[in-house]
Amino acid sequence: MAGPRVVIIGAGVVGAALAEELSARGWNAITVVDQGPVPATGGSSSHAPGLVFQTNASKTMTEMARYTVEKLSALGCFLQVGGLEVATTPERLTELRRRHGWATAWGVEAHLLGPEECAARHSLLGPVLGGLFVPTDGLAKAVRAVDVQLRRARDRGVRVLERHEVLGILVVDDRVASVLTSGGEIPADIVVCCAGIWGPRIARMAGMTLPLTPLAHQLAWTGPVPGLAGQADEAVRPILRHQDADLYFRERFDRLGIGYYGHRPMPISADEILSVDAAEVMPSVLRFTEDDFAPAWAETRSLLPSTRETKIEEGINGLFSFTTDNMPLLGESAEVKGFWVAEAVWVTHSAGVGRAMAEWLADGHCSSFDLHECDVNRFEPHQLAPGYVLARDCQNYAEVYDVIHPLEPPADLRPLRTSPFYARERELGAYFLEAGGWERPQWYDANARLLEGRDIPHPGDWAARHWSPIVGAEAQASRESVAMYDMTALKRIEVSGPGATAFLQRLSTGDVDKPVGSVTYCLLLGEDGGIRSDITVARLGRDLYQVGANGNLDLDWFHRHAGDEPVVIRDITAGTCCVGVWGPRAREVLEPLAGPGFGANGFRYFRGKKAHVGTVPVTALRLSYIGELGWELYTTADLGAKLWDTVWAAGEPYGIIAGGRGAFNSLRLEKGYRSFGTDMTYEHDPYEAGLGFAVKGGASSTKGDFIGREALLERRQAVRRRLTCLTIDGPEAVVMGKEPVYDGEHCAGYVTSAAYGYTVGRGIAYAWLPVELSAPGQVLHIGYFDRRIRAVVAEEPLFDPAMERLRG
Repeated sequence: MAGPRVVIIGAGVVGAALAEELSARGWNAITVVDQGPVPATGGSSSHAPGLVFQTNASKTMTEMARYTVEKLSALGCFLQVGGLEVATTPERLTELRRRHGWATAWGVEAHLLGPEECAARHSLLGPVLGGLFVPTDGLAKAVRAVDVQLRRARDRGVRVLERHEVLGILVVDDRVASVLTSGGEIPADIVVCCAGIWGPRIARMAGMTLPLTPLAHQLAWTGPVPGLAGQADEAVRPILRHQDADLYFRERFDRLGIGYYGHRPMPISADEILSVDAAEVMPSVLRFTEDDFAPAWAETRSLLPSTRETKIEEGINGLFSFTTDNMPLLGESAEVKGFWVAEAVWVTHSAGVGRAMAEWLADGHCSSFDLHECDVNRFEPHQLAPGYVLARDCQNYAEVYDVIHPLEPPADLRPLRTSPFYARERELGAYFLEAGGWERPQWYDANARLLEGRDIPHPGDWAARHWSPIVGAEAQASRESVAMYDMTALKRIEVSGPGATAFLQRLSTGDVDKPVGSVTYCLLLGEDGGIRSDITVARLGRDLYQVGANGNLDLDWFHRHAGDEPVVIRDITAGTCCVGVWGPRAREVLEPLAGPGFGANGFRYFRGKKAHVGTVPVTALRLSYIGELGWELYTTADLGAKLWDTVWAAGEPYGIIAGGRGAFNSLRLEKGYRSFGTDMTYEHDPYEAGLGFAVKGGASSTKGDFIGREALLERRQAVRRRLTCLTIDGPEAVVMGKEPVYDGEHCAGYVTSAAYGYTVGRGIAYAWLPVELSAPGQVLHIGYFDRRIRAVVAEEPLFDPAMERLRG
């Protein structure tokens, strides 16, 4: 037997895909267990309608869906009839144009159709305004896919045990040891939970909280439809989505399947799901509630007139998994080594997830997909609370087909996390959005007075949602005088102990072994040289560092790599706060409060020190995310309000303002500052992203080896794409991100971050482009809804390239 002993819990489409992919890599000491009969085990895969629409706002999800289509097609488990999404309202038609942009940006062929073209593609359709057609979409045969993939795995030595209910997971010294089943104990080095709707119950056996809710979703089948009479093939017309009415449709010979998301959310606990033997049909199928389906049937007969001559013959309320952010749950438990999950995965992405997990397990990282959005350890503690999970999952069910703006904040469970400055921000009329549970001001109504005498361009209807011209006024005022920015929401990690320096040297690309008071911008890399995060590391003592990080995945990464090293790692975010005091007059505000140590010669750029601002003890770092003179001031949460009031009072003679996130984003893009998770992710390396300066360890450096160094040496020689600055002139010169970038008629890349630069007077968009298209002066076009917007590659940074204002 080759490879470690692996037990895969769940023989649905995900478990089967993982078994096949792992065994294809030479691992065969694998056992797949399921409580039901294989291949129709009774989980979601067994009743799934099988519609695969590949287009998604997430590049990763689209790529996983594309791989699933390719693999299942090759295995004879896919009917590639195409997918058609139709619009019956102007708003939906506009949304389909946005979705067309996503598909194009992520490399999926897609076509916008007029009303007549839609009718030609799907003869049952009544009047519509238009549609989006993806020719490679279609129907996955889920049960057949399970059967075929498990047969291939069996042929390679994988063992499949049906009718084996998992009763427990034995953990010894924080590592999985075996799986206890109704058929006996199975020793294991690795356990992967692919249990779907039972996932929370199985994960709990290993001491893990899985933020997933099974929800019932209605699927009905009509009697014979006259328009399908005599159809010999299972499906001929494209799968169909009518998202304005929360509906989708698929053919089954002369009948139609109708899926409906418009009914009330119907959650059920994983512990309440019936056993295989106790279930009337199967555990994942509940009784059909006809009253809930009545609006769907009325809308169906309106959209598809031929259905008026038939009736609903059967229906189910089928259980599927939902999560708080609509993304899968993949990865290893933070507490129990060897316990992995691949959960909340629909048929659409199943083979892609199987491949991703196999690579992660066998190679230590996933090379085919960027998984930062999917990692199960991404959540903050409050996001695992049962009440939070249930409320968010039910809301996501209700909004599954809604048109959601990228800045749209959740409507419920707010406020959750507030900084000590929250009361002052409300007094200033803050317009709050939400990030990671934090209330974050986007702008302040109190700054409306700044609009007088300023010409702030309007960005267009879509970009103007959750926007105000005050954003532009705040950005300009920040460069003119001084502003305060609430930076409390950023993750802060303390690393201490005699091994702290060696630990951070090994994990990061920067050289942090500098004198106390030094601040270093670094990257965290994976073993493949891809960027896992960017961080700032402030050395506050011989064995004490404060790390400015991006989120919980950074904390998890630190803990996983600490091993037995003499280091202590603490998340200090909740007990501290931070305000950025930035602008050309920042020193005039802070020097009288903090003393001559904040003078022009006393506090250099990228340095840090302990100090007092008035009566408030602070950790002050000479950094600025907006490209202006200034400091980040950190203190404990109990003194946050006092810090705000102290700085505010001192700044009033200089016209100090509070600045929101809208201004912040504009200013950072003018300065060319990257944002991890948006501008660069795991799939990118430092040299592609324009961050090669953050990689130390050359021949003349004293820095030793670090994670990803060997792979990075190879990648440095083969840079084929670059994160590139584009500028846009003219009215409404604003895009939002994730739009395709065209070289002629060819899609050459995609936008990451974008905003209007209120100082430089142009729209700004960063985009991933081939090296040959990244030279300044190159003219390209950005696809924005139904428009092509001219954009020109520019030298960066656009603002203060000599760094005079930052270092002043």
